[in-house]
Amino acid sequence: MGNRTMRKKLALASALAFLVGGAAIASQIRGDYIETRSADVYTGQCFANGEMNLTGNEALLAWQVKGGSWAGVDLTGLVVAGAVRANATLGDPYANPWPAKSVVLVDERATAPQREALVAFAKAMGGELLENVVAIESAPMAMSVERHGAHPVRASFRATGLAAIETRAIGDKDHLCGNEYTFYPPLTETEHAMPAVALRDEYQGAGLGVSWSSRDKRSAFVGSFVVGFLYNFGIALFPDLAYFILFLPMVLVLMFMPQGLFGKSLP
Repeated sequence: MGNRTMRKKLALASALAFLVGGAAIASQIRGDYIETRSADVYTGQCFANGEMNLTGNEALLAWQVKGGSWAGVDLTGLVVAGAVRANATLGDPYANPWPAKSVVLVDERATAPQREALVAFAKAMGGELLENVVAIESAPMAMSVERHGAHPVRASFRATGLAAIETRAIGDKDHLCGNEYTFYPPLTETEHAMPAVALRDEYQGAGLGVSWSSRDKRSAFVGSFVVGFLYNFGIALFPDLAYFILFLPMVLVLMFMPQGLFGKSLP
């Protein structure tokens, strides 16, 4: 009896691992991420306080899909971005930047289904930043990230006629007051991100009532993102239940096998 119960548990564990793991690999979406904003993100407290309530309410977010799909639509090789204007400095814990206005920029190579999926992906990743989309613009787009090992060295993004970003890694000469650190985290979920110097940060599109152009600010992040099947599926189809779906396998195990997959049955 004990061997039979153990075999059943092993079979259940294998089935769960196969279903969840296999689906995650098959439906994972991954790629590179670049972000800039109009306030320094790598800075000290004194510099940050000097910018709060004066700037930092504009941002550019860009994603390049290296592989994977969203809501069943393959997005490999495509780029999508969002230009944002908020009501206060983004990341300031004492201010309310919402509601923000945004313009979504879509790779002109996208088909109609891909365009729809790219917008849905960007809105899911951007959250409240891209909740109030006032316009969707298509343009020739390109994005690249150059790395030395795991660390980004240079990165660039371009939406022809609308937006542009160029970055480089932070170096010793970028320490102005000696106590700089990553004061603000990235605006969206990333797998890994490093602060960087924005050599160029421009938005010249319509829709936000403002355009901007800045140079040589410590206001960028460059990194990567990975979204697995369960989160992808949950956000795309059931946004209110995304986190429940993420932990559904654990819930099922606790419901039907509260002693655990390999625990002993209670007498």
